[in-house]
Amino acid sequence: MKYRYRTLAFLFALSIITFLDRVCMNVVSKYVKADLGLNNQELGWILGAFSLAYALFEIPTGAMGDRLGPRRVLTRVVLWWSGFTALTGTAFNFLYLLVVRFLFGMGEAGAYPNATIAISRWFPAIEVGRAQSAIWAAGRIGGALTPLLVIPLVHAVGWRWAFVVLGVVGALWAVGWFIWFRDEPHTMEGISEEEILEIETGRNLKQTDHAIPWKTIILNPDIWALMLMCHLFFYGSYFFTNWSSTYFQEGRHMTEEQSKNFISLSYFLGAIGCVVGGILSDFLTKKYGLKVGRRAVALTGLGLSSFFFLAAGLTPDDQLAGYLLAICVLTKDLALPVAFAVCVDIGKRNAGTVAGSMNFAGQMGGFFITIIFGMVVENTKNFNIPLFLIAGCLFVAALLWLKIDPTKTVNLKEG
Repeated sequence: MKYRYRTLAFLFALSIITFLDRVCMNVVSKYVKADLGLNNQELGWILGAFSLAYALFEIPTGAMGDRLGPRRVLTRVVLWWSGFTALTGTAFNFLYLLVVRFLFGMGEAGAYPNATIAISRWFPAIEVGRAQSAIWAAGRIGGALTPLLVIPLVHAVGWRWAFVVLGVVGALWAVGWFIWFRDEPHTMEGISEEEILEIETGRNLKQTDHAIPWKTIILNPDIWALMLMCHLFFYGSYFFTNWSSTYFQEGRHMTEEQSKNFISLSYFLGAIGCVVGGILSDFLTKKYGLKVGRRAVALTGLGLSSFFFLAAGLTPDDQLAGYLLAICVLTKDLALPVAFAVCVDIGKRNAGTVAGSMNFAGQMGGFFITIIFGMVVENTKNFNIPLFLIAGCLFVAALLWLKIDPTKTVNLKEG
């Protein structure tokens, strides 16, 4: 196996672990609420604490990866979040759990921007979309596996020990990554000269200043369009990450088994969407150019997802709503690897900073929808109102792809 594909295998495993850890709270939420005496509004703040911390530390951690390399930064990121994943199991009240989940989010910030950096350094440009699709498909596989693995684990050892087990798994990955991975292909022991040449001549990187370019981020309209798109995109993503279990069980009156099956189906279809989106984007890019290749896939996927979210909120049939929401993930996630591929397209050697900026905006969207959902359902007892909001956000996100231009390289030098 070529060394870049071994690198991708490590990142594939990382993405699975990432979603196991973040979706776990969604899956076990009813046990946590019962044990700690929480309502949905309080649960919303606990879930939102992760998104807020993730957002605040996303750009600095992405820039840190550009400067120090993904080997050291991803090791730190995974060890930190694994520790606070394990500590989640020691929670005894609302405030303690709120702080622990904030620190968990702080640790996990930068995971995907640094994975993007690794891809930008280890893959020729023509393979970037496919590599991103594999990583995001892995995340969806992790989401699909979470209810299948965690619910039996909770029944066996309790929700507290389930978090400890997940923390140990993450720590083992971090040790393996630090020992094996190298930031540049030519420094990897055992790699062939042929593969080094294939990778390094196919990359489109240039040496740049790694200071965080706040002025460029604030003033560049292309980055703003990318960030706003991701912000609205993540309203849809974080419904599934944080609230789908509660929606199915309390809003649609499904059993835990039915909820588990629909969550797994959603993420499984999301994995398919990620793979198809990345491959289709690279194919269209090769045939019609970068602008068409990136825009067509993302715009279509988000537009369709908007329609299916609206349909799910309107239907009185609980089972049909479950299937419609699963299709939402399939169509929505066509755009996910494309968005991160665009970060490489326009960011080049500063791909981590661009991805961090985009993901910062996305995580803020995740924070807002998580809080809004908890407040709305606690005060109105209507679980479908947030779905209408999400449908509108995804429609606007789709239209923003008409503004996003992957052919425009962003100059990230200050001033």
